[in-house]
Amino acid sequence: MMVLLKHRRYMTALLSSTTILLLLYFQNYLLVLTYGSSGFISKKVLCACSICVTDRENSIWFSERYDPNIPLLLNSTNSVLRANVSRWWKELQIVPNAGNYTEVVDQLFPLFPDKEHYSDAGPDRCRTCAVVGNSGNLLGSNYGPLIDFHNFVMRINKGPTEGYEKDVGSKTTHRIVYPESAMDLDNSTHLVLFPFKILDMQWLISAFTTKNITQTYTEVPSTIKANKDKVMILHPEFIRYVYDNWAEGHGLYPSTGFLTLIFALHICDEVNVFGFGATSDGIWHHYFEKILTSYENSIHAGQFENETINRLQQENKILMHKGWT
Repeated sequence: MMVLLKHRRYMTALLSSTTILLLLYFQNYLLVLTYGSSGFISKKVLCACSICVTDRENSIWFSERYDPNIPLLLNSTNSVLRANVSRWWKELQIVPNAGNYTEVVDQLFPLFPDKEHYSDAGPDRCRTCAVVGNSGNLLGSNYGPLIDFHNFVMRINKGPTEGYEKDVGSKTTHRIVYPESAMDLDNSTHLVLFPFKILDMQWLISAFTTKNITQTYTEVPSTIKANKDKVMILHPEFIRYVYDNWAEGHGLYPSTGFLTLIFALHICDEVNVFGFGATSDGIWHHYFEKILTSYENSIHAGQFENETINRLQQENKILMHKGWT
């Protein structure tokens, strides 16, 4: 009887000290049932990182803005635009002789990958991402090795790595561009086009085929070196979603950096942000040039975007690395 009693106590102690009692696997998450003083408690495990950015249960502010069902990247099956999105997007950057959107999309996907990208989220994945802006606060930061340690390193526009490796790293998995900011890429880097007009998509096609588009609202390269099998195109509906949900209608449309950061929230499990904001003395300039820049202009609501980025850090959705802190 004493042996049996001891055995019962041992089993009770084992039960109360065991955190995970039942694991239920679903398509994109793991349901963990834990046992505590108040009984069984269930919690979704969305990724293998210690904190998952897509966890909407720990921030009401975040959950009110984040839409996991928004289309991220364009393909032939999700390309039809809702009327209000189509009207808004086509008026962002008006240029003469704009093409027909449907006809342009029909030309895109025989040429570039036509698939659903980044649908692999789940409890076994911990994808770490570095979103690297172009702020002068990167200079002297020695962030290079830390940036390169991430699974994905997203760079914006023409921010160079050569000569700045110590501070900005050398790895690039995704280069965010539009025609006016395009540059040559190596064969392993994804070219991610952020299209602000139909002509941007036409330019992309032309850059890999006829090379006959050299002008938008300014001169653009007729062609670029890039791997066409790694080309991706941001969905116009995603741009509108960021404008509505995250920029809350401020400015005419979101900046490329802000779009990139919100894009990262949707394809990554952990997001670290580098090269955003001013230098320690409050100056806004790119790390690769001395020309002063401004985060507030007639197109983008830089101040509101900056406040939103700071709020994302407060809500533990991103970690900002400012170089001087």
